[in-house]
Order: sequence, then C-alpha cells, then structure tokens
Amino acid sequence: MNISDILSPERISCAATPASKKRALEEVGALMLNADASLTQGEIFDSLLSRERLGSTGLGHGVAIPHGRIQSGDKTIGAFMQLREGIDFDAIDGQPVDLVFGLLVPEASTDEHLKILSQLAQMFSDTAYCEKLRHATSNEEIYTLLTHWQAATD
Repeated sequence: MNISDILSPERISCAATPASKKRALEEVGALMLNADASLTQGEIFDSLLSRERLGSTGLGHGVAIPHGRIQSGDKTIGAFMQLREGIDFDAIDGQPVDLVFGLLVPEASTDEHLKILSQLAQMFSDTAYCEKLRHATSNEEIYTLLTHWQAATD
C-alpha cells in the first residue's frame, strides 16, 4: 500500500490549530469528508471517537493515528494534520501531539487496516522523518514527504 493511494494534498492541513483532542478529531474528520460523498461528518467523527474511547491512539513522541471503521464507505481514506502547537491526546508517553494521521477503513477491511496501521507506526517511529514533517511549511511539502517515505533497509 502506498500512502498516495489513501491520501491527497486536499486532505492535509499544515499548521492546524485545534485546541483539544476532540477538536483535532473533528478537524481531521472534516478533511476526510471530501474523499467520499456518501459519508457524513458525524459518521466519521463518531467512528474516530468510538475507537479513541477504547484507548488513546497517541503513539508517543508527538504522534497520533486516530482511526476507525466505516460501514457505508468502500475505500480507505487518510488525512494528515501538522499542528502549530502540541495538544494533550492522552498519548502513551504523556507528551503533547503535533502530528495527526487520521485513517478510515471499510468495515470489512481487517487485514488492510492492520497493514496500514503497521506501516504508519513504522513511518512515525522515524524521529528524523517526523522532524521534517514538523518543519514543513505547506500542504504540498507535507504530501511529498508522506508519499515518498521509504522504510529503512538493513
């Protein structure tokens, strides 16, 4: 799976300013809304919030990957926000989150969902890469970084 299969420049927000975790979920959900006309903002937000209630999707080191399943959709949708300032996301390390990758997958896509989450976790565990994302100054620059990331080879 390539990030370019699930993400477009229109679903990226550079220097976003949500004041809370809830607001960040709303904003990343709003970015995903334009990817599928059959979805509603309420449906997207409810899916992300339901998953978040099971446990924070804040991975640590300033990164969160809120994700959820959608019944009405038939494709995987991603959105990304680089936050101007970190927010409390109940992350595992207690640190504020300033990089948020939202993900929606169709209800039946269990294997795909796990593969994408694994790839994103690997991507965002690269601290030098995350610093590049934090210092990007446009949606286009962020999109290029996200779509050209390559796993390190041993």
